[in-house]
Amino acid sequence: MIRGIRGATTIVNDTETEVIDAVEKLMAEIIHLNKIDPDMVASVFFSATDEIRSVFPAKALRKFDGWTYVPVTCMKEIPVSNSLPFCIRVMIHVNTTISQKEIQHVYQGGAIALRPDLTKKI
Repeated sequence: MIRGIRGATTIVNDTETEVIDAVEKLMAEIIHLNKIDPDMVASVFFSATDEIRSVFPAKALRKFDGWTYVPVTCMKEIPVSNSLPFCIRVMIHVNTTISQKEIQHVYQGGAIALRPDLTKKI
């Protein structure tokens, strides 16, 4: 079964360092909480709001051991009025036997406001 694992984070300034640091933190938590091995991953989609132009968020994932051959892409979020600015979202497609309810989605920074119902208190 392929399951989607979602996550999102925000940055304050559009700099390469800030984007990479935020995405590394987000991905490290998602990988840890969901016990993801890169060989389980079918693909990863990152999206970013219009304000983010300094770097592809996927660049951060390449710093993780074993993720070299995982298919990754980046795209722009649709510009919805009053949406959360400076936001980076991720969707990871993982081969797993765990149920939808057991998936641990991760929202950090200002992105916690996007899905407080999915943010688990650990």
